Amino acid sequence: MSREFNYIVRLHGSNLDGTKLLPYALCDLKGVGIRVSRTMIKKLGLDPSLRLGTLSETDVRRLEQILDNPASGGIPNWMLNRRKDLDTGKDVHLLGSDLTLRVRDDIDLMKETRSWKGNRHARGLKVRGQRTKTTARKGRSVGVSRSRVQQQRQQ
Repeated sequence: MSREFNYIVRLHGSNLDGTKLLPYALCDLKGVGIRVSRTMIKKLGLDPSLRLGTLSETDVRRLEQILDNPASGGIPNWMLNRRKDLDTGKDVHLLGSDLTLRVRDDIDLMKETRSWKGNRHARGLKVRGQRTKTTARKGRSVGVSRSRVQQQRQQ
């Protein structure tokens, strides 16, 4: 056991906490959830009870490769977060700032085409059919004025 423990591991342009368990440490990357991280670890044949800082350099490189292209690493297509991309038509898995930029581009496209969701995004309202009568209120519509309630009681 001559390997030293790495408290910070650099993966896919991010510094990850080496003291966390392997599946949960990978979840710190934007675009990787617990289910995808457990599947990647299983495909690589790593022990999920290991800490990220105990991995060797070759294991970290293998993790980097499967993060860059999960479909080639045996991850099923239905687990990818960007299926049938509008630009390329391929199934890809985006991470980090790439995911953030692509989502922002999608929202801008919805606004330009004046779709219902784009209209709701542009107005800053709820997009997915949630109620808005009592939630997500800002400004003057918040709360009930005490004087108005007292006036209604007196009438």
